[in-house]
Amino acid sequence: MRALVPFDTPAQRTPRIITARLIRTVDDAVSTASAMLIDAGRILTVGTVEECRDAASARRLDAEEVDLGDAVVVPGFIDPHSHPLMYGQMMTWVDCGPEKAGSIPEIVALLKAAAAELPADRPVRGYGYEQRNLAEKRHPTRFELDEVATDREVYLMNASGHGGVVNSHTLEINGVDRDTLNPEGGEFFRDTDGELTGELSDAACNILTGVHGVKIGHHGPNFHLADEPAEHLRQLDAATRRFLAGGVTALGDCQVTRREFDMYLRLAEKDGLPLRVSMYLLSHLLDEALEMGLVGQFGNAYLSFAGIKLYADGTLGGWTAYFPDGYVGDPCRTGQLYHEPAEYTELIRKAHAAGLQTATHAQSPTAIEMVVSAIEQALVDRPDDDARHRIEHCGLPTPEQITRMAAAGIRPVNQTQHYYNWGEGVEEAIGTPGERFNPLGEFAAAGVPITLSSDAPVAEPIPLEAIQTAVTRVTRRGHKLGPASLRISAEAALRAHTYEGAVSLGRERDLGSLAVGKCADFAVLSDDPVTVPGDEIAAIRVLQTWVGGERRYEGS
Repeated sequence: MRALVPFDTPAQRTPRIITARLIRTVDDAVSTASAMLIDAGRILTVGTVEECRDAASARRLDAEEVDLGDAVVVPGFIDPHSHPLMYGQMMTWVDCGPEKAGSIPEIVALLKAAAAELPADRPVRGYGYEQRNLAEKRHPTRFELDEVATDREVYLMNASGHGGVVNSHTLEINGVDRDTLNPEGGEFFRDTDGELTGELSDAACNILTGVHGVKIGHHGPNFHLADEPAEHLRQLDAATRRFLAGGVTALGDCQVTRREFDMYLRLAEKDGLPLRVSMYLLSHLLDEALEMGLVGQFGNAYLSFAGIKLYADGTLGGWTAYFPDGYVGDPCRTGQLYHEPAEYTELIRKAHAAGLQTATHAQSPTAIEMVVSAIEQALVDRPDDDARHRIEHCGLPTPEQITRMAAAGIRPVNQTQHYYNWGEGVEEAIGTPGERFNPLGEFAAAGVPITLSSDAPVAEPIPLEAIQTAVTRVTRRGHKLGPASLRISAEAALRAHTYEGAVSLGRERDLGSLAVGKCADFAVLSDDPVTVPGDEIAAIRVLQTWVGGERRYEGS
């Protein structure tokens, strides 16, 4: 993989010396410091305040000193797998997550209240429920959502983002009945009598996008619900503000279609991107990308193209990850593969041959095997010791697969907040193997680099929560998931959400650590995530977030 050359960064107008109780550089050469000299968006010196003053004097810089007092500075968090536009859209929907509703009647009440405030023809949309967290331990049905409205669309998205439940009206206006065939890569679920339950997954969500919506099919789930461009821009602005509040300074958008691409270009044209975005085009655009000559990374300081996103299977949360022998929680469900192995192998071969990094969503051992095998074959055909192909989520790899991932240089991109929010549900779905969900300790032992991300909106972009969970493996309900050997240290977890995130995006030359020559991107924290007790890391506050040497967020 060809790492990006250092980007030109818009000039910071005021040279500054930043001082704090502690600066954790996450740099192998200098692990801690107390001051940084920054100018023109870059770090010039890292060390003591005296060293920074001397460096400023030698450069004839009239540096403003910014004393952050007792705060701790860390590199800006990097979130290499997220869906910012979708996240911004969800922020305008009804939050039906575990902190808002613990049962189906509570969800219905929330949606009813929202419906009462909306214009009569406006769809009612909710998100965030995870069926195994509900008192009923199941999905709501269309009949229960009919209590919200029978004359307009009601859609309740599952926390996984890979489907959810609609009311009867939504099915009727789209001509979906008990005789409707399932689309390739999706399902309209039915009860034992063959009656539609209202639950739908992945490509079946195409009915929600309308005639002009993005049609993806077996290249990925369709959660691209269309709004007016101006509304999408407002949603993206709201989402990026939330990322900055979590200390995130760079992210990877892992589901870029024309919709996202257009919105990012519109923002970039007016300097409206407050943080750095690396785009992964969805695999249905691979041929078009190659035809346009997108055969390597390119971009500027804030917007860049990174690679291709693919799907191997579905999600554990929605029971669409592929387990051919069925789920322990429901033997009739097997989930699905998005591609036949030969077809998928050809997609990887084509992308790899062009020098493109790939990032494939895969959760089950069967799906992960398809990915690892395809990458191994692509590397035989065209050797590359720095291809950096990624497996997104990589929930349940076998020990043997982990060993092969290390040999092939495959990088898993994990989301510990998934098991923080519903780790118990994974165990209920697939049995005891579920306790290994995201086996970070096994990756570390095998020499596989660890990268953390949020998958927002599936989880909130709160890196400190992700780091805590990587350290403790304790879920929201207080359940410890698996043995201590699956945990990693706080220092390793901090590196996983900073430097390793930059490596996974191909941007370690200018991001991920606080080193001379790199971008002055950093988060200012109320305490040190490496030394506080593991179960207190998430309580650390993000006081400020700086991008390119400029303060982009300040907490209240």
